[in-house]
Amino acid sequence: MIEQAELYVKDWLLSFNIGNWVANFALLICVTIFVQLIWRYFGRRMEGTTKKTKNGWDDIIFYAINKPINWLIVLMGTSMSLRVVAESEDLGISEYLPLAQKVAILFLVGWVLWRLIYKTEYVFVADEAKDTTTVTALAKLAKLSILTIITLSIIQTLGVSISGVLAFGGMGGLIVGMAAKDLLSNLFGAAMVYMDKPFKVGDWIRSPDKSIEGTVEEIGWRVTRIRTFDKRPLYVPNSLFTHIVVENPSRMSNRRIKETFGLRYKDIDQVHDIIKAVRAMLEEHPDIDQNQTLIVNFDLFNNSSLDFFIYTFTKTTNWILFHQVKQNVLLKVADIVREHGAEFAFPTRQLHLDKDEQKQLLGSSDSIESK
Repeated sequence: MIEQAELYVKDWLLSFNIGNWVANFALLICVTIFVQLIWRYFGRRMEGTTKKTKNGWDDIIFYAINKPINWLIVLMGTSMSLRVVAESEDLGISEYLPLAQKVAILFLVGWVLWRLIYKTEYVFVADEAKDTTTVTALAKLAKLSILTIITLSIIQTLGVSISGVLAFGGMGGLIVGMAAKDLLSNLFGAAMVYMDKPFKVGDWIRSPDKSIEGTVEEIGWRVTRIRTFDKRPLYVPNSLFTHIVVENPSRMSNRRIKETFGLRYKDIDQVHDIIKAVRAMLEEHPDIDQNQTLIVNFDLFNNSSLDFFIYTFTKTTNWILFHQVKQNVLLKVADIVREHGAEFAFPTRQLHLDKDEQKQLLGSSDSIESK
């Protein structure tokens, strides 16, 4: 259809009969440049209009077709100009122009679809409400499909039998699959990650089975790139995720505060009141989730301390805010202990002596002082 339109436009322009083929060639080039300038002007106006609308699909579609249409104008103008030269000079190039034109159009169609997927992926990934991992996976699959379809279409246009290519590809795929089983296992591992969604880009993950911990930066078809907390990139083969335990702290609902405090044995009379005051403080704390487990109890007669513990959960899961809340709670516990006239214990030992040993010790100390 494009070829017919091109021939119609060429015949219409040449109907003016302005002179020899050089003049006709120059006319077609000038018309091509003029039409291209008009499209560029229209494109700038259209781009500004689509950005003002709330619907994002008009931006996506116009982005996909803008540059390819510009190159389609160049293609048609160049093709018409070459036809004039070939027909006037009886050149053999005219036989190959239709084939070259079809291949070029297939490239342009593939380019339109590729830009459409790219822009769609960019828009949806920028939307925080969307599942970016799924969007990226679908975009990669769509790009691979387009690349395959356009390649096969170009091969068929060039006169090569697709059935033979597919037959060779099936046998070759078996050979390649046996030689590259690790690569295939990584591809299946990536597919499992995309379907099961144990984590997504931006999540903090770690594995108790392996030395893996950090923030997911990219989930590829072969490896997943993780940025460790000391900012080193860690590349993990996707097949590894099919047989290891993966913990995703980014999806925790709360963060836990679990701390043990030791009081002196001489403060045993204040233990009950201290525990009661600490529990009341946690129940009134605005950053403690009252819907979760909250425990404050005396726990142990330790070697040199009376131990009680707190077990509670914060509302925030943010790492920095959690430590600010935890610091506030610990300082409030210290204030409560101080207000009750008690102190925190530290490791001590008591030495019990009978009367004779005490007299002997006192006598030795007196003799040392007299000297």
